[in-house]
Order: sequence, then structure tokens, then C-alpha cells
Amino acid sequence: MVALVNARHSTATAEVAGRIGKVFAVVITAILDWNDARITRKSLNRLTDRELDDIGLLRGDIDVVARQR
Repeated sequence: MVALVNARHSTATAEVAGRIGKVFAVVITAILDWNDARITRKSLNRLTDRELDDIGLLRGDIDVVARQR
């Protein structure tokens, strides 16, 4: 009986740990995506209008392009 209770407890603990791990992975992915967009936006904002035109962008396109990464 004790072994059965311990097995159930271990399974429940593993399930909770798995869920926490998934949430953590989602949060880390969101942070990394946000940082990539921030770096892209910053880099594109440093370009002149002429340089942006050379790569087919307008200054108003920067936020859209940064979010697509």
C-alpha cells in the first residue's frame, strides 16, 4: 500500500514538474523572441532612409519586419 501511495506521489510530482518545465520553456521562448525583435528594430533604425530603400523597406515597415522574426 505504501509503495502504491509513493508511486502515485512520484507520478503527480513528475507531472507538475513537466508542466512547470513547459511553462518555463514558453516564457524563455517569448523572451528570446522579444529580444530578437528588439535587436532587429534597433539595427534597422540605425540605417538611413536610402539604405532602407536599398533593401526594399520604408521606415514605417521596421516594426512589422521586427515582429515577423
